[in-house]
Amino acid sequence: MKQNTEKAVEVKNVKKIYRMGSERICAVDGVSFDIMKGEFCCLLGTSGSGKSTLLNLMAGIEKVTSGEIIIKGRKIHKMSENNLARFRQRYLGFVFQSYNLIGSMTALENVEFPLVFKKVPRRKRRKMSRDMLIKVGLKARLKHRPKEMSGGQQQRVGIARAFVAKPEIVFADEPTGNLDTKTTMEVMDLIKSIARENQQTIVMVTHDPRLAAFADKIIHILDGKIQNVEIVEHPKEVAQVEAVSAAETVAETASAAENKETASEEQKVEEKENKELVEQKQETITEKPTITQDIVVEQQQTSTEKEVIAEQKQTSTEKDDKKETKKDPAQKVEHKRQHKRKSD
Repeated sequence: MKQNTEKAVEVKNVKKIYRMGSERICAVDGVSFDIMKGEFCCLLGTSGSGKSTLLNLMAGIEKVTSGEIIIKGRKIHKMSENNLARFRQRYLGFVFQSYNLIGSMTALENVEFPLVFKKVPRRKRRKMSRDMLIKVGLKARLKHRPKEMSGGQQQRVGIARAFVAKPEIVFADEPTGNLDTKTTMEVMDLIKSIARENQQTIVMVTHDPRLAAFADKIIHILDGKIQNVEIVEHPKEVAQVEAVSAAETVAETASAAENKETASEEQKVEEKENKELVEQKQETITEKPTITQDIVVEQQQTSTEKEVIAEQKQTSTEKDDKKETKKDPAQKVEHKRQHKRKSD
C-alpha cells in the first residue's frame, strides 16, 4: 500500500479502568499508537484482552479514564454527547458482529437509514443505497427484510450501510464472527476492496490471525497492553500498485506524445494557412498597381479624346469665322446696291 503521512487516529497513553465494588479492573493499560489515513489496522487478541474496549474508546462509545484519543485533530474524549454524535455521523462508520439491522426495514431501507440523519434528499439517498447494495452483490435482495436473508447476506447489508455515506474511518468489531469460512473471506475481501477504492481507514478487531493478515498493521494486544506492532507487506498489492503506476506512466507518455504530434500537426496546418494568407496578400498587392495603371491609361485616353474634340471644335469655329469674313464684303456690296436703288 502507498504510504500516507497523515494521521487518521492518535492514541496517547490511554487507560480504561472499570470499578466493580472495591475492585479496579484495568481493561486498557496505557496504550499508545497511530493509525495513518487509508491504513487497514487490526487489533488482534484473545477474548478478554481489551481489544473491543479499545475499539469502543476510539469510536467514542466509551469514555477514557485517562489519556487522549485524537481523530482528525479533534480530541473526542473531551466532546459532549451531542457533538460526539454529530462527529460520528459525519466521519465514522460501523460494522457490527451481530449485524444490528432493523428487522422491520428492507435491505434498501436499512442502508438508507444513516443518510436520513445526514439529511440527504430521498431520491439521492435511494440511489446511493441501491448502488452500494449492488456493489456488495445484493441486487436481488433490495426489498428483502433481515429474516429473509442468510447471515452472510445480512452482514453484506451491514457493510453497505457502514460504507454508503463514505465515512473516513470505519470501525469493525469481529465483522465475520457469525459467518462460515467461505463467507468470511468474501466479506473481508469486500471490506478491503471498498476501503481501498475510497481511501478509507479501517480499524478492525478480531481474534483470528487469518483475518488479521488482511491488514497493513497488526497491533497485538494482551491484558490491555500492546505486545507488539506488526507491519504486513502485501506483495500482490504492491505489484498491482506498481503495475497501475507503470500503466499510468505509459499512458501519460503516450498522451504527451500524442499531444506533441497533434501540436506539430496543428503547427503545420497553421504555417500552411499563414503561407496561403501571405500569398493572397501578395497577389492582392500585385493586382492593385495593374488596376491603377488601367485607370490612368483610361484617364489619359479620355483626356486625349477631350483634347481632340476641343481641337475639332476650335477648327470648326475658325472655319465658321472665315466663312463669315468671306460673306461680309458681298453683303456690303449688296447693301450698297439696295441703298442706291432706294435713293433713285
